Amino acid sequence: MNNQERAKPNHFAPRFLTVDQVAGELNVGLPTVRALLSSGELRGIQVGGRGLWRIGSTDLEQYISDAYAQAAGRIASGELSDEEAASP
Repeated sequence: MNNQERAKPNHFAPRFLTVDQVAGELNVGLPTVRALLSSGELRGIQVGGRGLWRIGSTDLEQYISDAYAQAAGRIASGELSDEEAASP
């Protein structure tokens, strides 16, 4: 076994996440995730006969990155204070 083979992880991150998994990652409720999907803020696809939502792991990472940038912009513009940003 060469070094490159040893460096490969034993498992891969899933390509798609369920609404439950995304809610857990963001530490929010299911209605919040569904609202983000409905508004288009979070990209997702509907699959299967029942139209179950799946969110690409890269789409979730992009949403998080965009949310950080948006918060930083609000702080920089004075719209949101550092104390407000740090409070739970």
